[in-house]
Amino acid sequence: METGLPARPGSGSGVGRWGRVPRAEGAVPAVAMGSEPGGCALRPFSCELGPLGRPDGSAAFLQGDTSVLAGLYGPAEVKGSRELYDQATLEVLLKPKVGLPGVFEKSREQLIRRTCEAVILGTLHPRTSVTIVLQVVSDAGSLLACCLNAACMGLMDAGLPMKSLFCGVTCALDADGALSLDPTAKQEKEARALLTFAISSVERRVLMSTTKGTCSVEELQRCIAAAQRAADAVFRFYRDSIHRKYSKA
Repeated sequence: METGLPARPGSGSGVGRWGRVPRAEGAVPAVAMGSEPGGCALRPFSCELGPLGRPDGSAAFLQGDTSVLAGLYGPAEVKGSRELYDQATLEVLLKPKVGLPGVFEKSREQLIRRTCEAVILGTLHPRTSVTIVLQVVSDAGSLLACCLNAACMGLMDAGLPMKSLFCGVTCALDADGALSLDPTAKQEKEARALLTFAISSVERRVLMSTTKGTCSVEELQRCIAAAQRAADAVFRFYRDSIHRKYSKA
């Protein structure tokens, strides 16, 4: 399957072919959130850092059967019309598994870009561009959260300076108000409301949120609290993934 990730400027075209995303050793198992009614769990995570050679940083991230491949390019030269004199210009491109990007992808691109802009220290690289390309490999639910996690791992692999890390967590509320974390595609279709949060590693602040459907203020607060607790497991996985990479080196 062609990834659709562009080549680094000035290099040959294409990046080769990407088959299935391999599961890294020591993948974090499903993490039970027993404090919620009925218990909530995150699907198993898996990640490979640096699977691509041409980007300055890359990561393949899996959540259950949802997988996203991220490639980061920059800081690099920026076109004059897009140049910012006091900070780097950030661009996010989300490519679907098949076909061309549509309105759905464009709206997700803006959410991911705003999240990344909140943590990247762009003032250290003024008048440059940073491009994050996200290729959907498979979508089995919680796609936006997986894209956020892949983007953060790609930023870490590229060594781009950031104020903090971030992760994505999706919550689903069914007709009875029961909460599910990291829902599958089937759970998303049956949900009354879907809420996705970008959580910072510093004080677990909410950097971004998006909601589909309706929920009460109390349910919103409950979802935020559950997402913040689930973020601890994601950040532990980040740390373990980086430790595995550099311990082998």
